[in-house]
Amino acid sequence: MAGRAQGPTTILLVPGLDGTALFFYRQIPLLARRFRVETFPLPNDSGCTMDSLVANLLAWCNQQGLDRLLLCGESFGGALSLSFALAHPERLHGIIIVNSFPVIRERLKIRLAPILLRLLPWGAMRLVRRFTAARLHSPHASREDLREFRQRARAIEREGYIRRLEILGWYDIRSRLRRVEPPALFLAGDQDRLVPSVAEARLMASRVPNATLRILEGYGHICLIDHDLDLLDYVGPWFDGLEGLQS
Repeated sequence: MAGRAQGPTTILLVPGLDGTALFFYRQIPLLARRFRVETFPLPNDSGCTMDSLVANLLAWCNQQGLDRLLLCGESFGGALSLSFALAHPERLHGIIIVNSFPVIRERLKIRLAPILLRLLPWGAMRLVRRFTAARLHSPHASREDLREFRQRARAIEREGYIRRLEILGWYDIRSRLRRVEPPALFLAGDQDRLVPSVAEARLMASRVPNATLRILEGYGHICLIDHDLDLLDYVGPWFDGLEGLQS
């Protein structure tokens, strides 16, 4: 398949457990100063697997006529991006992994979570997010950031969300990290209270052959909605370095 001959490099944003891609709203115009920006909302499929999500992502690339692109995944989206990089490295310029992991350490909790969520009225998730905001968000997240997050979170659908949690209950690519071929930029918030993002990013960066690690100082797990975070400040210089190596 012939790639696009002209125009900016495409960066494809892959969402976390929410699956909506609605939380990239702040970063899309910032990244668009340099890249063609696309998003990949995840299917709300109660029967999906990580392999089927990788296949869906490949189908999207084929539909767009893209041979090479940058894949940027947040949290669960980082897990999917790493899985895609292992399966189809030839389709990528590189990957950007934000607050993600090669495995969920608390296996019992992640496997119990879908069971508990099926017992919980879905409307109650609004209250759950309010009570867990300190674990989800950056300490300095503004009221406007949080208000916008809660508004957009209403679009999260139950079955897809629960199924993605089930997938993470069995996800573990630690033994395959050395086989990740595309250049990788790992970004980790040092105030992430949901996932040990810094420790996981250091582990991944130590094993992935062509890896760069940057710590997002002062940021929590859901950091891409924050008013003062510009993803291009990190992705731009890293991508410039990749282009320099290829020239």
